[in-house]
Amino acid sequence: MSSIENISGVSSAELLKQKSKAEGVGGEDFAKTLKSAINEVNELQEKGDKAIGDMATGQVKDLHQAALAIGKAETSMKLMLEIRNKALSAYKELGRTQL
Repeated sequence: MSSIENISGVSSAELLKQKSKAEGVGGEDFAKTLKSAINEVNELQEKGDKAIGDMATGQVKDLHQAALAIGKAETSMKLMLEIRNKALSAYKELGRTQL
């Protein structure tokens, strides 16, 4: 069975169960998740900065690991910026919504 058939094979009752589970998630959970993600990005940025500093001073022991740390930091920052852009876009859209 293909993934498209799996989507169409979901019953209405199953969709209602999933919706009721999703409604239980509040703003506090979202805030905690977002804060956790920001802290993780910050840690990766600190590791990347340390790797760059070690490379500049010649103290790097494993160039491959340093390059990986820098790459992870860059990728995580790009992802966080995209998430921020999407959140701002959604916020602006809500502001334009007439009640």
